[in-house]
Amino acid sequence: MLALVTGGAGFIGSSLADALLAAGHSVRVLDDLSTGFRENVPEAAELLEGDVADEALVRAAVEGVDVVFHQAAHRAVLRSVVDPLATDTANVHGTLNVLKAAADAGVRRLVYASSSSVYGGAAALPTPESAPTLPRSPYAVTKLTGEHYCRVFAELYGLETVALRYFNVFGPRQRPDSAYAAVIPLFIAALRAGEAPIVHGDGGQSRDFTYISDVVAANLAAATGDADVCRGQVYNVANGESFSLLDLLGILSDLLDVECRPVHSEPRAGDVYTTRGDASAARRDLGWKPEIGFTEGLRHTLDWCSRRA
Repeated sequence: MLALVTGGAGFIGSSLADALLAAGHSVRVLDDLSTGFRENVPEAAELLEGDVADEALVRAAVEGVDVVFHQAAHRAVLRSVVDPLATDTANVHGTLNVLKAAADAGVRRLVYASSSSVYGGAAALPTPESAPTLPRSPYAVTKLTGEHYCRVFAELYGLETVALRYFNVFGPRQRPDSAYAAVIPLFIAALRAGEAPIVHGDGGQSRDFTYISDVVAANLAAATGDADVCRGQVYNVANGESFSLLDLLGILSDLLDVECRPVHSEPRAGDVYTTRGDASAARRDLGWKPEIGFTEGLRHTLDWCSRRA
């Protein structure tokens, strides 16, 4: 199988590229390297450098491809609040561009990286896919729009699509050195440096943190699931447990054997307070379930940070 991984120089995409190569598949990566890193791209993968909004480049990228794993996106909620137009171009136009090129090229299936942010703070916890969607940020709006485009392409154009709603992915290769870095690498970097972690809000906001290897496994399952069952569908990719930011700091402090005194700041615009996903549909239709618990995943992440230091 020849797989195209858009965003394959990023945290999730490069981990997926590694797994595909390890399974004996050929891999092509499309990435503009704006937030990804060339060093993340496996040597055995073909790298095309450029933007998913570039129609000619995307058409070249999907040539001969069996499955597209569409990971490329402007990911951060805060970034989308600051610059919603750029987020829309990358996440909506870019996704539509990839879908159209894949359909025209006869690609068998496209697996789309969506987000739990589409729920906008669901009342039902754990949250099933049937819960109402009420996005609270431009980023979340773009992800939900991409889901609708995936469903329409499955219904109208014969392209098999599966959308995965990620719940707060974490693990090795997730870096703290970006303007919109995720909370776990930021907390780890602060604690390792003996600095006070910054907590936006009261610290009681909680997230369903899902380890990277489980997310990769969900993508592989989505690529091979029965088309009659999963075509055009959306699935939560979640661990099924919630931990607050203060819980997270407590576990990290214990694992690192350091004292933690966080500094609290104003809550961030567009954030929801609690997420916890119901992943039973993915278990039923795709045969997928999470394997790595939160503390174990943090331990693996800290080990990677130690090796990288």
